[in-house]
Amino acid sequence: MENIVLTVHLIITLCLIVIVLIQRSEGGGLGMGGGGGGGGGAMSGRPAISALGKLTWVFGIAFLITSISLTVFAARNSSGGSVLDTTAITAPAPTEAPAGDALLPPTLPATGDAPLAPPRVDE
Repeated sequence: MENIVLTVHLIITLCLIVIVLIQRSEGGGLGMGGGGGGGGGAMSGRPAISALGKLTWVFGIAFLITSISLTVFAARNSSGGSVLDTTAITAPAPTEAPAGDALLPPTLPATGDAPLAPPRVDE
């Protein structure tokens, strides 16, 4: 059920984006432009809502409903704990430091009578 609501939510989101981008800009933000008249009524300064405006309202309400539904599904499926509680990283237990010769680099086993010599550099 959650996957169906999520798919519908994504489709509504895309439709809402397209509808908003198709609409003609009235100028002035937040509904403060557009001038007077336009068929909204004799005394109101608001124009009549167009079909695209109605679709925007429908998709906006549907977006809100699907968002709340997905939130309810997520709350119902949660375990009640924090995400940080489930991904707690524990530090490894401290170990004793090696003593004496264990700190020195390992030596190569002797293969003959002569000790190993550093590589020769010719000038």
